[in-house]
Amino acid sequence: MPTLNGIYWETRYQQGETGWDMGSASTPLIHFCETLPNKNLRILIPGCGNAHEVESLLNLGFTNITVLDFAESPIKNIASRNKLAVEQGKLKLVCDDFFAHRGEYDLIIEQTFFCAIHPSQRADYAKHMHSLLVQTGTLAGLLFNFELTQDGPPFGGDATSYQQLFEPYFKIHKLEPCYNSIKPRLNRELFFILEKAE
Repeated sequence: MPTLNGIYWETRYQQGETGWDMGSASTPLIHFCETLPNKNLRILIPGCGNAHEVESLLNLGFTNITVLDFAESPIKNIASRNKLAVEQGKLKLVCDDFFAHRGEYDLIIEQTFFCAIHPSQRADYAKHMHSLLVQTGTLAGLLFNFELTQDGPPFGGDATSYQQLFEPYFKIHKLEPCYNSIKPRLNRELFFILEKAE
């Protein structure tokens, strides 16, 4: 199993090897968040990277956002871009291992985190996501839709395997090809909305 720990990811940032970083917020995620009326939702973005979505969420009026990443560099980048939001308590910064993180959230946003962990950790990912959400909480975002191989990250997958993975823990409200992906990821992403099951 590859050693995809904090040192690995920090080195990628230090060396500028961040091909997953789009440099802007993900259109599908922002369109989804625009439909959410409750701006006080406790939101977590795990494996956040540079989390360009943060500014969009703040502009939409969300007041309780937590970003989490193994690597220090992206956390520092987010902090420097959003000093006021941090001071106001609207944005919390956590540099830690996702699997060690504890908390209670209404919404968890998935954006290129799932594909970055080794496939052997996927069952633990689903279980831990379930534990971090309040009852009827939501896990939503994007998953890659291409053949799963040992080459990665990013690691792929398909709708059938994702459904089997999440069904023990979540009600699947949506798991379908993403119609508004950015051009480089067109026809390679699935958009999903999952609700925590009892």
